[in-house]
Amino acid sequence: MSDSCTNTIASGGVEGKRLVSYRCGYIPTTTKERHKPMETIVPLLTCLDAVLTPTQRRQVGHIVVAMLTMTGRVTMRGLSRWTGAGGSYRTIQRVFSTTLPWASLFWLFFRRHLFAPDDVYLLGGDEVVVTKAGKHTHGLDRFFSSLYGKPVPGVAFFALSLISTRERHSFPIRMEQVVRPPTDPATGPAPRQRTKAMMPPKTPGKPGRPRGRKNTDKTAVTLNPELARIQAMVLGLLHLIGGVVPLTYLVLDGHFGTNTALQMVRQCDLHLISKLRADSALSLRYDGPYAGRGPTRKYGDKLDYRALPDRYRRDTTVEDGVETCIYQLEAVHKEFARALNVVVLVKTNLTTKAHAHVVLFSSDLLLAADQLIEYYRLRFQIEFNFRDAKQYWGLEDFMNIRPTAVTNAANLSLFMVNLAYRCLQDVRHRHPEVSVLDLKAHWRGVKYVEETLKLLPQMPDPILLTQIVAKIASLGRVHAAPSTLTSP
Repeated sequence: MSDSCTNTIASGGVEGKRLVSYRCGYIPTTTKERHKPMETIVPLLTCLDAVLTPTQRRQVGHIVVAMLTMTGRVTMRGLSRWTGAGGSYRTIQRVFSTTLPWASLFWLFFRRHLFAPDDVYLLGGDEVVVTKAGKHTHGLDRFFSSLYGKPVPGVAFFALSLISTRERHSFPIRMEQVVRPPTDPATGPAPRQRTKAMMPPKTPGKPGRPRGRKNTDKTAVTLNPELARIQAMVLGLLHLIGGVVPLTYLVLDGHFGTNTALQMVRQCDLHLISKLRADSALSLRYDGPYAGRGPTRKYGDKLDYRALPDRYRRDTTVEDGVETCIYQLEAVHKEFARALNVVVLVKTNLTTKAHAHVVLFSSDLLLAADQLIEYYRLRFQIEFNFRDAKQYWGLEDFMNIRPTAVTNAANLSLFMVNLAYRCLQDVRHRHPEVSVLDLKAHWRGVKYVEETLKLLPQMPDPILLTQIVAKIASLGRVHAAPSTLTSP
């Protein structure tokens, strides 16, 4: 974007077809196109023709251009004020009330504009909560928000993203709303699961397993509605991409550090990377002699996170008086059906001797410790997608209440995250400081020039027009762009 207004004017030919190049995503090729955002953005959306009708593609193009140029809250009313001809408020209402194949739209755009065949991708998932003050929004409930640190009224969405390990960037690829089943007024809310503290004390009796009790198969789990929904999303995505993007790992946060979640992921032929509780009762595999009677012992010594064996240490670093030790081992847990590849990060303040640790794990026993840590860190890139969607693309602003409209508003905001990244891709290798604010300021300036030119009796000279676009499009940018012309 620093040289997005740098142009190259080729001599000869008709004046209206002189080559003008703006490095801001799609490159216009005619004088007519260079000051019209619609003609510049729409070619990026031609890959969606397989699932959208020409009318739908044109309407989506109007909305996308309005979101790039507008200021204020991103609502249907706000969009209609920036769409111009062909994007009236009634048209936008019609678009938001139409069921769109968002899973296919995300995939087609990613495959055409963002996919790198030589890159390694991870599949990551996370949930985002959008606060709502009304009472009629579809799926409205109380969800825990990490920003507020407590449950808040609002709606929640679960998103899957393809995370590039080379670019260290997350590309949203699928999103669905989290809708909890309604409570039956006759029976009331579901009873709370009893914890050990609530259970009555056991009466002393014969030790050992009760007569008739059989071993349970820990791989035969029953998925709760949340895990069943996520599994359906993952399987649908894997079917959609058809092996074009090889996927091996699904990265989830510590909420999914359970055997049920692990079995759900393994049923999708993926390996899980997640986090365990800091007080997880992990044990080493028993490698001692057979006792001579009974089944073979599986669980050895229990792990003490403050005194882990040195033979499992992989790395030690000291920075700012804090020592970080990385341990990797194969451990077992009584609640898990299989052994786990566990990586423990232990941090110790050398001055105060304060101690803290994090327990990461994967179902892939061959994954190296440094890769496991790096892959789990990359999961946080999804949070940046949610931040941009809320700050720039209206994820926190929409006022729709019907199921289809809510789904369209949320998916559109994440789709804009990918489209904005594509628009900035051409210039960030030279000017990495360019931001989404610069992109929006540029297109807002181009929009002002377009509306101003409609009032002129005749079109200005192409060179003067290029200078006008360059000057106006640079207003309001955070990072200034040069407005000088360069010869071919």
